[in-house]
Amino acid sequence: MFKASTRSLIALSVLAVLSGCSQKAGSPEQAPATAPTKDTSEQVKKAHSQTSAHEVTVDLSNIAKAEGGKTVAEVYAEKDQLAGQKVSVRGKVVKTNPRVMGKNWVHVRDGSGAEGTNDLTVTTMAELPRAGDLVVISGTVAANKDFGMGYAYPVLVEDAEVKVEAAAPAAEEAASK
Repeated sequence: MFKASTRSLIALSVLAVLSGCSQKAGSPEQAPATAPTKDTSEQVKKAHSQTSAHEVTVDLSNIAKAEGGKTVAEVYAEKDQLAGQKVSVRGKVVKTNPRVMGKNWVHVRDGSGAEGTNDLTVTTMAELPRAGDLVVISGTVAANKDFGMGYAYPVLVEDAEVKVEAAAPAAEEAASK
């Protein structure tokens, strides 16, 4: 009985994750009608890697620290002390994942930090900014957050407000340059 209930709960969780990961922004695509039955963790990772996430290379030079805020590297370095506290960070959006686990996910970089401490993952209910936008995010720091199925984060900024300070050039404009 317990094992069947656990499998059902995992299947429902996978469906929820896949429904957010498999949809493109503004797309009418629907989540799979049935949940995966085996190798669930690997199937979720594969689906997540094929998401509508949009990652771009952006110029990270000359990004000033938010007034009273932190850099991405400082948030990583002070994550344990900052856990549970509100923080502001200015940076550029390098990747977005819409509607995963009921939230929009945004990756922000400001040019600080080394590989592994240079990309701040942010969750928000706000409208999803575009990759390349200069933003100031303000949210609560969570340290060592583990969602299971291989999704663990040393630091997250959760439930953030996202203010776009400078929009990225439209795709047509960028392509013509």
